[in-house]
Amino acid sequence: MAAPESTVPLEIRQHNALTTARYEMSACEMDIVFSLLSKLTKQDKSGTIYEIRVQELMELTGRTWNYKQLLESTENLNSRVYHIETGKTLLQVSLLASALYRKGEGTIELEISERMRPFLIDLKSNFTSYRLQAAFSLSSKYAKRIYQLASQWKDIGETKTYTLDEFKGMLKLKDPKGQEPEQYAQISALQKYVLDVATNQINEHTDLRIKYELLKKGRSYQSIKFYVNTQVPQQLPIPFELEVDDAKGQLARKHLETLGIAEPKLVQDILHSPKHVDALFAFIYKLKTDKIKATKNPGGLFLKMQGLR
Repeated sequence: MAAPESTVPLEIRQHNALTTARYEMSACEMDIVFSLLSKLTKQDKSGTIYEIRVQELMELTGRTWNYKQLLESTENLNSRVYHIETGKTLLQVSLLASALYRKGEGTIELEISERMRPFLIDLKSNFTSYRLQAAFSLSSKYAKRIYQLASQWKDIGETKTYTLDEFKGMLKLKDPKGQEPEQYAQISALQKYVLDVATNQINEHTDLRIKYELLKKGRSYQSIKFYVNTQVPQQLPIPFELEVDDAKGQLARKHLETLGIAEPKLVQDILHSPKHVDALFAFIYKLKTDKIKATKNPGGLFLKMQGLR
């Protein structure tokens, strides 16, 4: 049974036990998972199949994933074991049960592992919510993970204090068993390549504004905490209640702003024309993938191509 596609969700929700679980994903894997999460509903039955359209995924993220990258990502999501601790239990589980590629159609059909389903769907009162567009807009895999973590505490204003070992474990920078070499062991490297990059991306692209504090014990840093505030995001979020066409219209409006097309009549003419809207999405995709070169005035080029100038 395929999942319904009647709405485009505003918020992705994750069980907090999964948010703080130890795992690592590539940016491609995370984009696939974010897209999958956005399609989940509490009404979904066991065996529900979720269809991911590759073209739609790339248009939303502005990133291009080739067939090999997608194949490797779903294989990893199928085979990698995630460790989720809840109370007195430790669950070892994979995220996907299967991934079916429809060759020539640009679609992937995903099935969730049943043991993972409760952590994604049966959320009850213990969940984290975060915006789909924000999740997609973050290019750093560490920014994506820290955004998930910070979203868990946005109503409180600050996270709990994590030991650096705990924090690095959640980002898979340090193996708790010590069998793999630690990444960014020097605090300066952790700040430069993980914390500062993540903080800048989250503050620029999402509904959260965060800052971190490294805490010393004696002469060395031992722990970290994040301060979290909400802000009005620069980009337009996708409303949960909107139908697909309306949500697409909001994305189209965002693309027009990116191109510098602000004249009210032009904006309305484009948004009220399905042909122009489809052409706009195709133009943005080609622009981001360097299939169209327009460094000086991409908005003017789009208008000219559509006969609007």
